Amino acid sequence: MTFQNLGLAEELLQAIESTGYTTPTPVQQQAIPAAIGGGDLLVSSHTGSGKTAAFTLPSLHRLIGNRPAPGSGPRVLVLTPTRELALQVEQAVKTYGRNLRWLNTACLVGGAPFFAQVKQLSRPVDVIVATPGRLIDHLQRRKLKLSDIEVLVLDEADRMLDMGFVEDIDAIVAATPASRQTLLFSATLEGVVGKLAERLTRNPQRIEIAGGDESRGNIEQRLMFADDLSHKNRLLEALLASDGLQQAVVFTATKRSADELSLTLQEKGFTAAALHGDMHQTVRNRTLQRLRQGRIGVLVATDVAARGIDVAGISHVINFDPPRQVEDYVHRIGRTGRAGRDGVAITLSGPRETGLIRAIERYTGNRLEVHTIPGMEPAPRRPSAPRPAGAGRSRFGSGRPGGGQGARGHGGNHGGGRGEQRRERGSRG
Repeated sequence: MTFQNLGLAEELLQAIESTGYTTPTPVQQQAIPAAIGGGDLLVSSHTGSGKTAAFTLPSLHRLIGNRPAPGSGPRVLVLTPTRELALQVEQAVKTYGRNLRWLNTACLVGGAPFFAQVKQLSRPVDVIVATPGRLIDHLQRRKLKLSDIEVLVLDEADRMLDMGFVEDIDAIVAATPASRQTLLFSATLEGVVGKLAERLTRNPQRIEIAGGDESRGNIEQRLMFADDLSHKNRLLEALLASDGLQQAVVFTATKRSADELSLTLQEKGFTAAALHGDMHQTVRNRTLQRLRQGRIGVLVATDVAARGIDVAGISHVINFDPPRQVEDYVHRIGRTGRAGRDGVAITLSGPRETGLIRAIERYTGNRLEVHTIPGMEPAPRRPSAPRPAGAGRSRFGSGRPGGGQGARGHGGNHGGGRGEQRRERGSRG
């Protein structure tokens, strides 16, 4: 199947051709014709499946065939959980809408100047991409109206609910017409996401795309045990000095840890930088740009800030702190193995983090292969309950056996900070 078979307007097909894409992904094959049909959709698909194009293309197709009346407000609204993802979606809208000379977009996210966004909204806007918190700010100050919205997209709905945006989402939806088309994309359609979908959609078509490795390379998953924080620091230093490492994302549990760790790495000679929710949007954009340009070798990030990062040169993901939510493990390691390349995901586990490792293994159905670095082996541990053998095929390729990686820099005082992690998740935009 090609994009020509999906019923898209010629202007969009020309833009797709210019990007070099020729074959739609499974989620695009199913979601694009269904969305063009005008009905509501509930779509479950994994990270990297091409879902952005799956809702962007049919939304633009609808605008082409239905030009607005003078003075109309925005007609497409896309809600995303994070600033980085919002910017990525807006760029996709501009890329696929490059032949629509009349198309105007606005990206409303926290951390960016509010009144610069107000100026954007002072002119006609067709598509708004926003994080819920900042969009609520504009609505409360009456800087925009949503009464002309024709298509509402909730991208990564599960993540927005995890971050505490449910009340904001309900308020935003209440400001849109009941006649709108709603497209909800989520890693899961069960639980609280299912309840949200019941409230927002009318007789939706359900599309579920099984997770797979088609669009990514193999991700080798490793586990390293550490005796204490000092041991973790030495292991990280050794891993980052490995000859096979190109660029790495190191995940920490808290924003303070990300700052401290990146500074320590810089002192040891690494081109490192932090990325977290307390940073101004301009700084975050500059950091991501430097990462894409290869000027940053090690990005130290929190879970929320790292959503939407798509850099092919990231060869390694290192979980300095194992994630507290098993779903975050999937999104973390998905930062490597992009664009068909192979990647390595390494989780460092302290003595009190064994339970988190077991939860990850149960969730992924894959037993993490234990690795050591010569001269840095952990002290023998007391026998404990057996680790799961792996319930079926791994979601991200096998954890291939092989030696640990060889040696280089980092450290930093590190806080466990579950409260800080919750504040990071719940922060607006």
